Amino acid sequence: MNVEHDHGETNELICRKQGELIQNKGGRKPVQALREDTCRQLIREAIQSLKYSYSPYSGFKVGAALLTKDLKIYTGCNIENASYSPTSCAERTAFFKAVSEGKKDFQAIAIVGGKDGVLDDYCPPCGVCRQVMMEFCNPKSFFVILAKSEADYWIYTLEDLIPMGFGPDNLFQK
Repeated sequence: MNVEHDHGETNELICRKQGELIQNKGGRKPVQALREDTCRQLIREAIQSLKYSYSPYSGFKVGAALLTKDLKIYTGCNIENASYSPTSCAERTAFFKAVSEGKKDFQAIAIVGGKDGVLDDYCPPCGVCRQVMMEFCNPKSFFVILAKSEADYWIYTLEDLIPMGFGPDNLFQK
């Protein structure tokens, strides 16, 4: 699926002009903004992904929608396993779907989740998912949208969520 803006056309713009800032909800520090219609579309796709969640043990359903730089959206849901360790989070499911189809350049991800799919709080990514994001994303420019609805969400950079994160660049520094 590609990003479509309210007027029905697809275009390359996701970030507002360079350096423009917005204030996040909850008094968070300002971050460069994503287009509101893009955020809403990603959140909508993440919410739709909840219905595919396989979570018979925890009952905690998570959905994610990952936006590539060429504006394709890959969705994911959490998939639990009786032995727990092989469980896959929604975020990693979306990333692995995209990477398995040759995509490795990403702009943003929207994440929603809650017990029995009820979205009454924000659902931040676990540490393993943050580390997967570090593998493929620039922490300063990759956006993580945590949402309760299309109208109630926070936007963070990956760097906000994993300061001093370890990624591929650390292995090649001189």
